[in-house]
Amino acid sequence: MKILNFGSLNIDKVYAVEEIVKGGETIDSVSFSESVGGKGLNQSIAVAKAGGNIMYAGCVGKDGEILLQALKDNNVDTSLIKTVETASGQAIIQVDKHGQNCIILFHGANYEVDKAYIDEAMQDFAQGDILILQNEISNIDYIIEVAKAKQMKIYLNPSPINENLNKYNMQAIDGIFVNEHEGAYLADKEKVEDILDSLASKYPELEIILTFGDKGAYYRHKDINIFQPAYKVDAVDTTAAGDTFTGYFIALRQQGKSIEESLQKASKASSITVSRKGASISIPKIAEVD
Repeated sequence: MKILNFGSLNIDKVYAVEEIVKGGETIDSVSFSESVGGKGLNQSIAVAKAGGNIMYAGCVGKDGEILLQALKDNNVDTSLIKTVETASGQAIIQVDKHGQNCIILFHGANYEVDKAYIDEAMQDFAQGDILILQNEISNIDYIIEVAKAKQMKIYLNPSPINENLNKYNMQAIDGIFVNEHEGAYLADKEKVEDILDSLASKYPELEIILTFGDKGAYYRHKDINIFQPAYKVDAVDTTAAGDTFTGYFIALRQQGKSIEESLQKASKASSITVSRKGASISIPKIAEVD
């Protein structure tokens, strides 16, 4: 059983600020740093650090060597990644003194994913293999179509929320990872139980994982309902919290761990991530979590 993450590759430009900038406001930053990111990249590194074997597909520009090297350094297979003429994707991130963040994305090479490349990248995957998707690249609807035809198990993290989600065949999705904002959008509900009930009613076969920040995570699949409390830590940077959770959960489930153990360790790994600065560099290895 193989894991493929077909996702974004971003160069993160991170500004530390006292408070997140408001409309019409100009502020000084406390510091600046540049690192690698993209939800798919972060999730893949989390899978690898949790002990999983993972291949990555996506597009980078000629400025993307830093991205390729980061994946290789973390034991992610980069042989399927395509280099294109367009500049690599970027994320402009503000992180305030409370560890909260806001992010602006520039898609760049992430939107150069075309159908011919998708067919080529996915040709060696088959029934039972796992596909991880986010909402940061082009032609995701086609990727879902190809994966479904191959009978792959498809996990979707529908972030960022935008109108593209309306094009996706949600009935083809096996599992979904959402935070409280994404869940509220998809379910058109606000309360946790209402979100879970609504999504389960719309998509009765769907495995639902709802992360709720420092409150914890909720799991719903048919008659299975599990709540995993969050580990209490002093948050420094929440940028890769959800990606860590997603990657760890998928890797541990692939290794045959129970839902309960996978949730517990994914939650613990996520809590370690938010206690450190940075995105992918803050993700812990499995030895720190066990």
